[in-house]
Amino acid sequence: MKREDIKTVVKEAYADIARRGRPRCGPVASCCESVDVAQDVSTKVGYSEEELHRVPEGADLGLGCGNPVALASLREGETVLDLGSGAGLDVFLAASTVGKNGRVIGVDMTAAMIERARENAKRGKYENVEFRLGENEDLPLADNTADVVISNCVINLSPDKPRVFREAFRVLKPGGRLMISDLMLLRELPDPVKRSVKAYVGCVAGAMLREEYVGAIRAAGFRDIRILQEVPFPPKFLANDPTAKAILEDSSLTIEEVREIASSVVSLRISAVKPTA
Repeated sequence: MKREDIKTVVKEAYADIARRGRPRCGPVASCCESVDVAQDVSTKVGYSEEELHRVPEGADLGLGCGNPVALASLREGETVLDLGSGAGLDVFLAASTVGKNGRVIGVDMTAAMIERARENAKRGKYENVEFRLGENEDLPLADNTADVVISNCVINLSPDKPRVFREAFRVLKPGGRLMISDLMLLRELPDPVKRSVKAYVGCVAGAMLREEYVGAIRAAGFRDIRILQEVPFPPKFLANDPTAKAILEDSSLTIEEVREIASSVVSLRISAVKPTA
């Protein structure tokens, strides 16, 4: 797929999620449109029930593959940027930590998601957050704006991941921190899966090899890159995922081959630092 075609498909898919509240990315996606399903997904990837009850209803769509806020060591008064902020889950959790003297900015390329996030912020009476429409490859922020950049299972959807990391580096202050949860590959996917539009939207076909992903972070200028957690993408989850069913339909792969694909997908939590000099 061409880059612009990928962006169009992803925008359309996540606009649909924003309107209908249907989780699509992450290890336990479901066709059922309910808050309980989204919370089930989120608790399995690292969120506590207390965290999920703290945010406005509708902020958690079950789209993550980790909990970057829990690992980001946020401090009072910091400015945080969330890449691909969706309905605002991580933004709201970060806002509670940085306090009234801090600020959290969410960027998402889907207008419907921005609208939903702003409604959630208004309903939750958050005064230290804002949501901006924009693409992660061309962030609507000035240089040296953020103390911390976080992202949760979104960069894998970008057709130009190295550019996303260069943009994250640009908007971070010297000494700023990067904290990412994302899906990566231990080995290459079969060509039919790479070509699957539905698999791309489901965060599988867009994933990079782990070494290439870490290499792109390093090439952007980041240092002190650390893999904090590496969690397998359970085959039993993928086998029941509507994305996996789409892969089967699109490529005629057997369920055994899908399980083999699943064993090559991992969820990683990665941290890095922008040098001060």
